[in-house]
Amino acid sequence: MSDIVISGLGLVTPFGHGVEPYWRGLVGGRSALAPARRFTAAPYRGEPVGEVPHGAPEPAGATRKGAYARAALEEALHAAGLARLPDGAVVLLVGQAPLPRPGEGRAEPTGDEREFMGPDPAEVLGAPPGPRYVHLSHACASAVFAVGYARELLRAGEAPVAAVVGSSVLNRYEYASMDVVRAVGRTAARPFDVERAGISLGEGGGAVVLESAAHARARGAAADLVVAGSACRVSGAKSAASDTDRVASCMRDALDDASVHGLDHVHAHATGTGQGDAAELAAVEAVAADCGARALPVSSHKGAIGHLLHISGAPAIAAAAGTLRSGIVAPTAGLATPEPTDRLVLPTAPMEVSGVRTAAVNSFGFGGNNASLVLLRR
Repeated sequence: MSDIVISGLGLVTPFGHGVEPYWRGLVGGRSALAPARRFTAAPYRGEPVGEVPHGAPEPAGATRKGAYARAALEEALHAAGLARLPDGAVVLLVGQAPLPRPGEGRAEPTGDEREFMGPDPAEVLGAPPGPRYVHLSHACASAVFAVGYARELLRAGEAPVAAVVGSSVLNRYEYASMDVVRAVGRTAARPFDVERAGISLGEGGGAVVLESAAHARARGAAADLVVAGSACRVSGAKSAASDTDRVASCMRDALDDASVHGLDHVHAHATGTGQGDAAELAAVEAVAADCGARALPVSSHKGAIGHLLHISGAPAIAAAAGTLRSGIVAPTAGLATPEPTDRLVLPTAPMEVSGVRTAAVNSFGFGGNNASLVLLRR
């Protein structure tokens, strides 16, 4: 069975449009979190957020949510060497509840609702949407769930290419939902820091293009980044994304699926909450012990750009890909005093890792949505 590879990545983040400015910001330890310039909402009280800067990109007739997703997809296709999605391609749109389609009898959403729901397939894929598409929503693990689903579709021969696409825009509904559970920090997020005080919400878009290694090589495209293992689990016993045993089990299942017995890096879900980060660190410690690791580097992008909710897995994958291709683990922005660990390293500066070959990407969400990927560089 041919490997399934990531042949293209695209991002819109608070660092601007593109994977490259995002990676430079991460490696530089920069934070794009600051008080909002344009976002206003009843629950918002001036906390740092990760806003996409003006002009990166402008909606031009679409909602910002649609514009960010479209821009990310175009970059990912260009990186994959594709002028467009080929015939038979499948697109997995990730986000909140899908927008109503004509004839469904539901009321047309308002402007605020359109920045909460979607993204709109017509804005992302053209009107009417050309490629086949499905909409997935698994809370903050949605993008990684979608990558796992795309991998299975490609393995089954259901499509020549699959694209995972989504976006998140700061809006009053999601901000209120995080504020009411007291997850939002009043200062910028500091994942893994002993003084961490909560999440910072961000916005942006992400896209991941996947295909079989054989298909990519036949086109002359990059086939070095393999989605070697995937585990997507829904466990309803606990609603919060902070169950150590379930997180560890999900990571172990992804490693088993990849037939990999060691890790060189973990890009963590870590949002900056006290309970969530502690539970994930304990889980990664347990997995590191299984693997015999003694100084496993673990980092998170959420201190740099905030939590992009449903599409947060896309910048996580891009960060892990950057590490696998450069041998550098980006630090966690905002991390000043790391939690004590036994088998892990929590970098506060760029860290060179010789011979890095495998990386895990964690993505967890409310409702017991847990997902882990294992990426392998051939």
